[in-house]
Amino acid sequence: MEEKLKQINNISPNCIKIVLYGPESTGKSSLAKELASWYNTVYVKEFSRIYAEAKAQNNELLTSEDVLPIAIGQIAMENHQLKTANKLLICDTDLLETKVYSEYYYDGFCPDAVVRYAYLNTYDLYFLTYIDTPWEADGIRDQPKNRLKLFNLFQKELINTKKPYVLVKGTFEERLNLCKTQIDNLLKKEH
Repeated sequence: MEEKLKQINNISPNCIKIVLYGPESTGKSSLAKELASWYNTVYVKEFSRIYAEAKAQNNELLTSEDVLPIAIGQIAMENHQLKTANKLLICDTDLLETKVYSEYYYDGFCPDAVVRYAYLNTYDLYFLTYIDTPWEADGIRDQPKNRLKLFNLFQKELINTKKPYVLVKGTFEERLNLCKTQIDNLLKKEH
């Protein structure tokens, strides 16, 4: 089971991996799509959204039992997309985000294997998205009043795990330009 949470880095060992990370409704998906298009590469969708939407269609709610399948699905999508990435893989979440949400929603619970691989899996840079965007309801999102609390939990996790990150805030164009500058710097280092 744990093997399903592990990144397969030998597919494309020199590929730069970026994570869009932070609370709901902070523009992560929009940035991921735009950055992937700009750099002519692929991005990894947020599997938890796909999973939650499927459950909602059956009038089911997410439970702590769903955390492990969500984590496995996220890594499976990441490993699959890595095969076609063009020097750069943009991830619209990762297991660290899954861990934060699991602990938030399920009274501190997160499966040990998810925690372990949230720490073991590696990325070149995290873009921590700030809450200065309007919250938009979409049938899945449910935390309009706890955005600052969630943001602080996400940032604390990055600091505690010493993950490299850049705070992304402002208008969409400002966010996009900051992300492009940071990615361009990483790409230059690879050459």
